[in-house]
Amino acid sequence: MLYIICALKSEAQAFVDKYKLSKNKQNSQVTLIVSGIGTENMFEATSNIVNSMSKSDTIINVGICGGDKKFKIGQLIDAFEENLTCLDYEVTYSGKYELADMESEGFLRATQNIKNRYIFKVVSDHFEPQMVTKEKTKSLIFNVIDDINNKINFKADN
Repeated sequence: MLYIICALKSEAQAFVDKYKLSKNKQNSQVTLIVSGIGTENMFEATSNIVNSMSKSDTIINVGICGGDKKFKIGQLIDAFEENLTCLDYEVTYSGKYELADMESEGFLRATQNIKNRYIFKVVSDHFEPQMVTKEKTKSLIFNVIDDINNKINFKADN
């Protein structure tokens, strides 16, 4: 089973559309959870899933993040390979952080004993959160789903 945890409904909607998920946001291969914004919401939602996972299951956190101008809007970021900073507020200036999100730390805490865990973020803005819309968020995530699947070796039944 692939467990996908997103903070926002607009992030999750990309997966609902891609995998044609039912109203309960799952099928035989994928379970999608919307945690809500923030580290503690992500920690609680992820902890609930971790307790029911088998060793062969994979869990990923997918969402948007702000990024320095050296990152392109729409660029897929593997948080285990890049310097992602988790904050409890939106960043509206650049220079201090390369990449910033609001949930990754909660996911990391909840999955510390899980082997098959990943964090993927998509750069949505250059620390201008007021520029991010629901439609843009859904589109940015949808555009990288195949890349994420390739990175985690997930083959969806279509």
